[in-house]
Formats: sequence, C-alpha cells, structure tokens
Amino acid sequence: MTLVAGGLSAFDRELPRKRMAAGVLLFDTRGRLLVVRPVYKDYWDVPGGVVELNESPREAARRELREELALGRVPGLLLCVDWVPPRPDRSEGLITIFDGGLLEQEEISGIHLQAEELASSEFVDVASARKLLSPLLSRRVEACCAARVTGRTVYLEDGVLV
Repeated sequence: MTLVAGGLSAFDRELPRKRMAAGVLLFDTRGRLLVVRPVYKDYWDVPGGVVELNESPREAARRELREELALGRVPGLLLCVDWVPPRPDRSEGLITIFDGGLLEQEEISGIHLQAEELASSEFVDVASARKLLSPLLSRRVEACCAARVTGRTVYLEDGVLV
C-alpha cells in the first residue's frame, strides 16, 4: 500500500468522513438533568462537543467537560450512538452520549461555564428538558435515560431506537 502526504494511504484518503460529537448526561442527587445554553444555538443542549481529529469520543466527552464546565470527570457507560442524517445545513454525523453519573453539591458548586460557548446551565427534570432541547436531542436524551436504567448501550437513527 502506497502512502501519500500526511501518512494516509491513497485508499484511506478517498474514504468518506463523518462529523462526530460526544455528549455527557449529568444528574444531580434529585435526578435532574444538567442542560446548558450555548451562545451559538437557539436551543439548550447537554454538555459536549465535536470529536477532534485522532480523539476518541470518550476522550472528547472528557475534554468537553473540562473545557465547558471545569469538571474533571471521567465519562462512564456509553449510553447511545445516534446516526444523524444529512440536512441542508449539515453533513451526516455520529453522535455519542456517555453517562456522567451523579454530581454531588461540591462538584455542582465548582462548575464554571466557558463564557465563549455557554450562556448558562440548569438542572431540570427530563420532562421539562423536552421544552428546552431540540426535538432530535429530546428523543436522544429520553433514549439515553432509558439505556441508563438498563445499563445497555442503544443504537439510534435520528434519535429513534432501531
């Protein structure tokens, strides 16, 4: 196999690339979900972000927690992989969501939002989250909450269990 610039084979350079992101579900001791309000979106989100080149989704989730919230937490169980189809303004993507577990009050008090990306954060019950999240993210979060109870990773397409 012949290598080309950047160390990739000609075959590898011709393979399609997918957009990837990783998120984390975090809860308080009352069972409420942490949602964040990005400065660049019209709806709330869960902590997370883009998986960078040569970064695993789990490490991306861990990095995003540090950068966005100043939380030094290791993500737990992979709750879902969600394939999201392309739309006019975005390419298709693979989104992973990890279980971040329960945050104790001391950790919650230590949360410091990255002002360049997040306007605010709030703990809400999952039913209330539906009103804040996009319909796609709402479906994904509900599937992840169910997966969290069973301890089994689920596969979704456009937020729908397959």
